[in-house]
Amino acid sequence: MKKILFLITAAIFILAGCGQGNEANESGDVQNKDREEVTLKVASLIPPMTEILDLVKPKLAEDGITLEVVVLGDNVQPNSALAAEEVDANFFQHVPYMEEFNRNNDSELVPVTPIYFANYGVYAKEYNSMDDLPEGAVIAIANDISNIDRSLALLAQHEVITLGEKTGNYYTQADIVDNPKNYDFKEVDLLMLARMYDDADAVVMTPAYASPLGLTPKSDALLTEGVDNDFAITLVAREDNKDSEAIQKLAEAMTSQEVREFLEENYDETAIPAF
Repeated sequence: MKKILFLITAAIFILAGCGQGNEANESGDVQNKDREEVTLKVASLIPPMTEILDLVKPKLAEDGITLEVVVLGDNVQPNSALAAEEVDANFFQHVPYMEEFNRNNDSELVPVTPIYFANYGVYAKEYNSMDDLPEGAVIAIANDISNIDRSLALLAQHEVITLGEKTGNYYTQADIVDNPKNYDFKEVDLLMLARMYDDADAVVMTPAYASPLGLTPKSDALLTEGVDNDFAITLVAREDNKDSEAIQKLAEAMTSQEVREFLEENYDETAIPAF
């Protein structure tokens, strides 16, 4: 009788252990399934932004995150898509540009982490220095308010113009108090700046738009901005998802040594790491 009771008890323990093991396996399967289904959509525009996102895809995949890069056609769509929750983050802009979008659209986009400084510069097809530009020369600048501010600040930094005290969030042409050579600042869409290289006397633009023309800040710019500014190209998310594990993993991957080395080896002074 004792022997029979012992065998029954042993069988119960074995079955219980198997059940727990199956539950553990099922739990693990569910967790693995959840990890496999995490997809992170990030809107971007052009290299090196898109290249950085492609570079970190394998690292994110190791953490169960599928990174989908959504390449859009202009500098408005990435913020509109993010605000509408069509994408989870974007990577194409500096914080002042994001802040202006928030003000105009009652949005809650937030910076996650700065990635690199796109070294702003002044380029001219026919002139080798700012001193060579003639009286009344046409200088093309981006027409969004944050980049108008940035362009004018760059020129003031090098004493090409003088700006008055900033009274609002951004400098505008109305804040120019001294323009010794009466330069004519022509405001155009950001994506039109490269085309203005042939038409204007000079253009103020980032390396992303200068690069297709074969121009770099180090070799070709008449003036450059450097890194002492608030205009680093930044990973941006929304207030409601900025602290999510997937966004934080993306931020970690984008500020890795691998990304730093990629920028230093491939973009030199055109994209200076901001981390």
